[in-house]
Amino acid sequence: MKPLSLSGKRKVQLLRKMNKKEEEFYKRLREKLVDSTLWPAEYLYKFIVPSLDEKIMQIEDAFDNMGAVINTKKSSKGNYTSVSINVRMQSAEAVIEKYVEISKVEGVISL
Repeated sequence: MKPLSLSGKRKVQLLRKMNKKEEEFYKRLREKLVDSTLWPAEYLYKFIVPSLDEKIMQIEDAFDNMGAVINTKKSSKGNYTSVSINVRMQSAEAVIEKYVEISKVEGVISL
């Protein structure tokens, strides 16, 4: 398996913020993405977030100017919102970078 092909400084910043468990998860995800997909490709992100406009906007803003199609749906009780984002990504590394960026949104669950 190739290491994440990010630029030196960007790679150090990304890896510094991950614990071992997260790092292993993203390594396995990268392997699966590389083995199963010819890049660039459409990728479907799915997130669950508390139904607060601020949280939903943080996720939507992360995909701004990327040509993403974003769909939201509130849970039956309205406490949570599912956010589905279909977007063309350039590489497995770009997919992972976006997951790491979104993980900073408090209360978000990545599916």
